Amino acid sequence: MERYSVITEKRRREIVLLRGRGCAYRRCTFCDYHLDRSPSDSDNFALNASVLSRVTGKYGELEVINSGSVFELDSSTLDRLKSVCRDKNISVIHFEVHYMYKDRLEALRREFDGFTLKLKLGLETFDYDLRERVLHKGIKDSDPAVISSGFDEANFLFGVSGQTSDSMRRDIELGLKHFERICINIMCDNSTSVKPDAAVIAAFMHDVFPIYKDNARADILINNTDFGVGE
Repeated sequence: MERYSVITEKRRREIVLLRGRGCAYRRCTFCDYHLDRSPSDSDNFALNASVLSRVTGKYGELEVINSGSVFELDSSTLDRLKSVCRDKNISVIHFEVHYMYKDRLEALRREFDGFTLKLKLGLETFDYDLRERVLHKGIKDSDPAVISSGFDEANFLFGVSGQTSDSMRRDIELGLKHFERICINIMCDNSTSVKPDAAVIAAFMHDVFPIYKDNARADILINNTDFGVGE
C-alpha cells in the first residue's frame, strides 16, 4: 500500500493516504475503501506519523485522504499533521468529508486556524436517483447550491450503469459551477456489487474526456491509483 505521493499536474501538491478508525457511514454500495482501517488509535497514529514524516512541503499544499472522512482520524494524528504543516510551511490542506458531517465544517476550519482548508465532498453525481437509490450516498438534498454549501471541492464517479455522455457532462458543468475544483473518478472493479460499465466508460473517454482533460480545475483519475497512493 503506497501512502505518500506527489501530484505534479494541474494543482501541484503532496498527497498522503492515512488510516483512521474507518468510514462511519460505510453504506455506499460501490465503495470498499473503508476496509483500510484499524480500531486502534495508537496503531493508526504510528502508521500515520511514519507517512507524514515523508512530507516535504515542496509545494506548500497537502491533500490528506483516509478512506473515509477527516473526522475519523485520531487526535494525535491531527496534532502531528498540524505540526508537520507548520514546520514545512504548508498553508493549504485538502480533506475529504462525508455529507453527514456538513454541520461540523466550520468547527473544523476553526480547529485548523492559520491554515486554508479545502474540503472535498464525495458527491459522485448530482443525479439524485442514481446517487441515493443505487449508490446510497446518504445525501438527501437535491439542490446543487445547498449540497455544495460549505464545501470547496467534490468527487464524482463515472462509469456506472445508467450514466450517459450527457449526464456526465451535466455533472461536470454543475460541479465546476458550484465547486472550486472537482475530481472525476472512473469506476474500477472492486469487491462490491457495483461493477464498471464498459460502455459508459467508453462513452466518457470518447465524448467527455477530450473536453475536460486539460481543464485546470478538474482532476481525472482513470485508475484509482493515478494520484500515486493506494494499491
